[in-house]
Amino acid sequence: MPVPLDTTGKASFDDIYDRPDPRAYYARMSSLGYRIPELAKPILQQQIREYRASARTETPTVLDIGCSYGVNAALLRSDTTIDELAEHYAAAADDADRAELIRRDRALLAARTTSDHIRFLGMDAAGPALDYGYEAGFLHDVVHADLESSEPSDEQRALLATADLVVSTGCIGYVTEKTLTRVATAHPRKRPWMAHFVLRMFDFDPIEAELAALGYRTERAPGLYAQRRFASEAERARVLNTLSATGVDTTGREDQGWLYATLYVSRPLPRHHTDTEDPH
Repeated sequence: MPVPLDTTGKASFDDIYDRPDPRAYYARMSSLGYRIPELAKPILQQQIREYRASARTETPTVLDIGCSYGVNAALLRSDTTIDELAEHYAAAADDADRAELIRRDRALLAARTTSDHIRFLGMDAAGPALDYGYEAGFLHDVVHADLESSEPSDEQRALLATADLVVSTGCIGYVTEKTLTRVATAHPRKRPWMAHFVLRMFDFDPIEAELAALGYRTERAPGLYAQRRFASEAERARVLNTLSATGVDTTGREDQGWLYATLYVSRPLPRHHTDTEDPH
């Protein structure tokens, strides 16, 4: 069956986020060589270490926007890889129900956790994926919301206000400055750090401008990060056309069949530092 394209020209995987468990998600992503959470892992670990040292807090809260089934949380909290997670779900019996999969996930997390000095808050518009990540224990708390279309509720805002570091590995383009502004201002005084991996077909400038107005400085990190292979020739053609129209050189990158992302790190300027700092 042909993979449908969404309005951006990328392949649409909406169907795999509405499943009660992640087996279809990992099977589809594995077939496309999906790897950006794996590549992001050491960078995000470094961001967490730097935040911990700067803010002098032992257990920072990481908000993962577009977290789906809690993939980044699973990788960052445990000694595992995305390939191992895919194998973990592929090895589940065909007749295993959701409760059995959750039991297996909790056992995996208990056996392979390397550090629990991180609190993971997941946000996604896909309720089934979000619920699974929480019930499996990858996510400590969740915000089921689409902040592109509405303000967070008071309860959601209170949760978002606990975020120390906001990360994403694929949602920018669907998530815009509307969402990130609402997240950044959830706390009346504290501005969270941010690290976003952004596909090169999407323009980060509007987000950078809105964050700058809130007191952030954004830096584009060197290098590019492979996300996954194109899901179809139609997707490849649409993405290459988009990149060509914006003057992006795809030689040796997207023209070889892969989507690539750039890392943007945004941190508040000193006058906007978190209120966890010692005022003395």
